[in-house]
Amino acid sequence: MLRKYLPSVIKYTQAEIIVADNGSTDDSIAVLVSEFPDVRRIILEKNYGFAEGYNRAIEQVDSEYIVLLNSDVEVTEGWLEPLLDYMNAHPEVASVQPKIRSWLHRDLFEHAGAAGGYINALGYPYCRGRILWHVEQDNGQYDSIVNVDWTSGACMCVRTKVFKELGGLDATFFAHMEEIDLCWRMRNAGWKLACVPQSMVYHLGGGSLAYENPRKTYLNHRNNLLMIYKNKKHPWGVLFVRFFLDYAAALFYLIQRRPKAAKAVFAARRDYLRIRNSNRN
Repeated sequence: MLRKYLPSVIKYTQAEIIVADNGSTDDSIAVLVSEFPDVRRIILEKNYGFAEGYNRAIEQVDSEYIVLLNSDVEVTEGWLEPLLDYMNAHPEVASVQPKIRSWLHRDLFEHAGAAGGYINALGYPYCRGRILWHVEQDNGQYDSIVNVDWTSGACMCVRTKVFKELGGLDATFFAHMEEIDLCWRMRNAGWKLACVPQSMVYHLGGGSLAYENPRKTYLNHRNNLLMIYKNKKHPWGVLFVRFFLDYAAALFYLIQRRPKAAKAVFAARRDYLRIRNSNRN
């Protein structure tokens, strides 16, 4: 990932570049030292997960803006300037994202963020350019700048002060939907968010955890419920409906002969209740 994607970041970024090593067990640090010696390194002693790993790294960063950028993202020439220009011109905006296309299918939007994220009435996240597993071809149909409900953690520019004041990403989430939770908290605090498609990057997606992995199914279901409980003003009606929809999803996985995915849904609901009740106490 470092050898494939970091060179584009170095080539096209007029800003300090930092690689946070989240307890890697391969030769990542050695590769950084030998092949990218000018890139600043923040070394974490263990894998804290996507959320807490970012929090601990950003504690050591002092700048007006930060861009959270996945290790499997290829940036393009001039990608950063439109994001910063929009943030500078709109002090009411806490976070922006670029247009995100698929690295594998470069004319298609990418699953994680596409052209800006929204949340429907039942708490399910979706994007311009992507609903569920269906992604659209980018024909310029979403080239307008719009306010959104959430910006993608694959590539999101954030006001550092806001990130820190709101407590950063929720470490309980570990990974998946932690940025949506943060964005929801930003909006509840009165901030706006936007997609600025004049900036574009390419995202591989699934580089750390494949889409079909039961662990990802578990985290997505559990964290989505936690996010609704934490942030929605009156969550109980939605959570009641989601009880039935989650078990319908488990049944669907069983029909697909994916028992591990179904088991992940049951585990997600169990652990959501455990975490919710422990926080309440």
